[in-house]
Amino acid sequence: MGGKTNTELIKNGVRIDGRKLDEMRPMEAQVGILKKADGSAFFRLGNTTAIAGVYGPRKVHPKHDEEAERAILRTRYSMAAFSTTERSRPGPSRRSQEISKVTREALMPVIFLEEFPKTAIDVHIEILQADASTRVAGINAASLALADAGVPMTDLVASASAGKVAGHVVLDVAGKEDTEGELDLPVAYYKRRNLITLLQMDGLAKAEEVKEIIKLAIRGCEKVHAVQKEALKRKYRTDD
Repeated sequence: MGGKTNTELIKNGVRIDGRKLDEMRPMEAQVGILKKADGSAFFRLGNTTAIAGVYGPRKVHPKHDEEAERAILRTRYSMAAFSTTERSRPGPSRRSQEISKVTREALMPVIFLEEFPKTAIDVHIEILQADASTRVAGINAASLALADAGVPMTDLVASASAGKVAGHVVLDVAGKEDTEGELDLPVAYYKRRNLITLLQMDGLAKAEEVKEIIKLAIRGCEKVHAVQKEALKRKYRTDD
């Protein structure tokens, strides 16, 4: 996040893309989109689009990585070279490795890994189009793909961002709000236990503002959760 003040980002309580302060971008979710994956999903948040494929549980290679009493969860987040206006370098970057790690940590609390000892569950996330909140969209797609693969889970993990832009607390940071706003705070949420499984903060704000931003992000996660559930119901209705 930049610390630059740009009053035109918000004018009369309306954001640069026409949204209210507490309004999410349009969301779209679909499961079962990749034929060769055990489970897959697509999640779109405005102009940010992610797909995820799940493979496993399957044998671990190399074998010395396996764990005797549970499955290992391996996540790989990457951005397609065409996802942004600036062409990204091929291969994993420090950023993609960090997001892969926090994505894995966000998803692990809901998965019954002990059901599949000595196996691996591989989650591949690809960002097809990036307009901020890419880790959020990736987590939402990955959670759906795991459910689509039939991996036993206690709940879906839903993710949303909130932040501070031009002095205002806003939901679902996007576009110029990400590059020119004061704060971006992505959250992943395990609704059934009211548990935050990811919380990162890029920028500065007062403690009271941060509390307000977290509460707003959780409200966004609840909206995402409803969209995720509907995508799964739609798949089952279609299969019937």
